[in-house]
Amino acid sequence: MAKSKLIEMHNVGIVVESLDKVIPFFEEIGLTLQGRMIVEGEWAGRVTGLGNQTVEIAMMETPDGHSRLELSQFIVPKVVSDHRKAPVNSLGYLRVMFRVDNLEELVKRLISKGYVLVGEIVQYENTYKLCYIRGEEGLLVGLGQEIKS
Repeated sequence: MAKSKLIEMHNVGIVVESLDKVIPFFEEIGLTLQGRMIVEGEWAGRVTGLGNQTVEIAMMETPDGHSRLELSQFIVPKVVSDHRKAPVNSLGYLRVMFRVDNLEELVKRLISKGYVLVGEIVQYENTYKLCYIRGEEGLLVGLGQEIKS
């Protein structure tokens, strides 16, 4: 049997309380909603290990079409843990980072909508400007702008 090889990263998943509230946040950053659907039944629970489940998902895509973010809102079973407010150095903590072309403009726009800049915008050598934003529901999102010489 031939050894399996990695082809691509398909998506990153984030569990949220409300798709209706979180989707506009990621659209503001620049992702596009591909679609929403209900995933339910015993077959789905066999994949996740949760048994019979009902989850509404929204798939969001980056402008280049290469990366996706799958947002999941669990209906059954109910969410059992909440890690959204954990500091960035927590074990197993998730954050997603996006590369943007005008970091200051985007951060200003996000702050005007009530989202919170964590720390400050910093410059890493002559390579990137970077920051973290606490978005809708307290989700941590990294933003980076490549510095072109």
